[in-house]
Amino acid sequence: MKKLMRQVDRFCWNHPRFGIPNLMLLIVIGNAILWVLGMMDHSGSILGFLAFSPRLILRGQIWRLVTFVLVPTGGGFWFLVSMYFYYFIGSTLEREWGAGKFTLHYLCGMVLSVVCGFVIYFALGKQYDVPLTADFINMALFFSFATLYPDNIVLLFFIIPIKMKWLAILDAVYFLYCVVSNPFPYNLLPLIAIVNYLIFCGGWLFDYIGPARARQRSRTVNFQRAARKVEREQQARGYRYKCAVCGRTDADHPELEFRYCSRCQGYHCFCQDHINSHVHFTE
Repeated sequence: MKKLMRQVDRFCWNHPRFGIPNLMLLIVIGNAILWVLGMMDHSGSILGFLAFSPRLILRGQIWRLVTFVLVPTGGGFWFLVSMYFYYFIGSTLEREWGAGKFTLHYLCGMVLSVVCGFVIYFALGKQYDVPLTADFINMALFFSFATLYPDNIVLLFFIIPIKMKWLAILDAVYFLYCVVSNPFPYNLLPLIAIVNYLIFCGGWLFDYIGPARARQRSRTVNFQRAARKVEREQQARGYRYKCAVCGRTDADHPELEFRYCSRCQGYHCFCQDHINSHVHFTE
């Protein structure tokens, strides 16, 4: 899992132009526009033209592979609240990870959902269109946000202060309810969203809840002694700092800032782009 997360980081570093800036803002705006149009179109033809439909996609309407994430599934006040919350979470993740990694995160969720949608379609004998939406993709963003910021406090119902990790637990309970209550194979959709989350944040989650975290807390690292040892080794190679994720050094990139992570087992250096978004070393 951690190796896969490092491969994602390296892909984003090797392809700095990959990604759609402000992706979550575009998705939220698209949902809001279609929500307004849907209220004016009582026949539902506009939303139906953009909704996911394996039968129509196989007939050439390939735009449905993308536009289904823009189709709103609710309305009213709580729809606006959810859109604002999704924008807040998505934009925060994009600032933390960069546009490339967040775009890859959301795109991977879409691809996995589409594949699952076609599997369901063929499993049911091509008789029904799969009601595939972006609900589970968007709700799975809670898990990523809570993994990065578990103690961040939000106001539930605009009144009750609650930490994100508790909201994520409530979200997980809802996912579990959907898996148990929905008939097979529709109950695979929330599981697919969980798989996407684990691809990008599974290493952090296991570090946080696993026995490795307990071993890490019980072990004391002499950072001053380790720092002098690492700096001596790196100076002998012609540089002082080297990022453990992307491999950039202060000799090749003097404009970058480098920091050491106190949560990693051992003494590991990271550049300013990865100090807050790397997979913590546990051994």
